[in-house]
Amino acid sequence: MELTGTAAEVDWEAHRPAVFGAAYRILGTVTEAEDVTQEVWLRAAAADLSEVRDLRAWLVTLAARTSYNVLKSARVRRESYVGPWLPEPLLTGPDAAARVLLDESVSTAMLVVMETLTPAERVALVLHDVFGFPFDRIAEVLGNTPAASRKLASRARARVAEVRERPRASRAETERVLRAFKAAAEAGDMAALVGLLHPEAVYVGDGGGKAVAARRPVRGAETIALLAIRLVEIRRPDAFRIVEVNGRPALATYHGGELVWLDTVEIADGRVTTFRRLVNPEKLAPIGHI
Repeated sequence: MELTGTAAEVDWEAHRPAVFGAAYRILGTVTEAEDVTQEVWLRAAAADLSEVRDLRAWLVTLAARTSYNVLKSARVRRESYVGPWLPEPLLTGPDAAARVLLDESVSTAMLVVMETLTPAERVALVLHDVFGFPFDRIAEVLGNTPAASRKLASRARARVAEVRERPRASRAETERVLRAFKAAAEAGDMAALVGLLHPEAVYVGDGGGKAVAARRPVRGAETIALLAIRLVEIRRPDAFRIVEVNGRPALATYHGGELVWLDTVEIADGRVTTFRRLVNPEKLAPIGHI
């Protein structure tokens, strides 16, 4: 689709990653972020942009304001979500359909923490820390004062500090651990699985009430290892592949060509500290089948 009329000279594709990136960071779902991006596109196509000096900032501001409204209206729905919530995964490898500005702010770990923030805190943090917006402009989006927006961003920054400061395992190490975990679970090798897990590791499963998953986080290496083996016995997956999700390797597991779960991990000193398994079919849809 090409822009016409007053927006004929707008290079939409050059700015789309920033628009989608702002929406995805704020909302944590690909589907909602795509809807916001489409809405921004339509409004840009119909607007008189001759007086807009910084088009990227104008578009990102519109995306943030729209996302803020979506997030506020979705709050009740999210609070009633069945079981733990994980972000909708974003394919970020070379074959990804959606391009996004990549940094730690779109990692799974960061988006999980972002979900604990208020809508206003999320908007303030994303616009200031990711896009470098001044607080007077953020205040226009939130309908408050620059001082209030500054306080919101500061409070949010303190909440996400642990994720930002946490050491990250290399891509190669993450892939090695994911493959080793898969092999041990398939083989029913309890000792190998326990060896891959930190003694106080946490397992988080997201089924959203649409697929079988633990309703609460599971803690402890031995308990998680038993669960992993049991799930393989029940589901009997027949294919696996490493994909890049939210800028990090993830293990996609299939049965009969259908994607049945997606695993991401946090690793410290060669051991898994947090194991996240997404099984909600609606959230898995963007990854696709084989």
